[in-house]
Amino acid sequence: MPKPPSDWITLADAAGILAAANIRVSPSTLGRWAREGRIQSARPGRLIYVRRSQIRAMLRPKGRGGIPDVPLPAPTDAPGQEALFEGLED
Repeated sequence: MPKPPSDWITLADAAGILAAANIRVSPSTLGRWAREGRIQSARPGRLIYVRRSQIRAMLRPKGRGGIPDVPLPAPTDAPGQEALFEGLED
């Protein structure tokens, strides 16, 4: 009978999950984050384990995401930009 997946994974497994999402983070960087307390970790022996759910949470966008609705100035509102495209012909 196969073992159920544990929520605790090695740093190499965590780096593999992030790499599959095209986020390159080395196991040593994850280890440093664990030592600094940025991610939850456990070290029952020589290996450091981190929570799979926390690594997957790094892949989810925070909040609304996207570009905020900030009005951009019209080209005529920008001082000194009037002559930027003068003299250009199609």
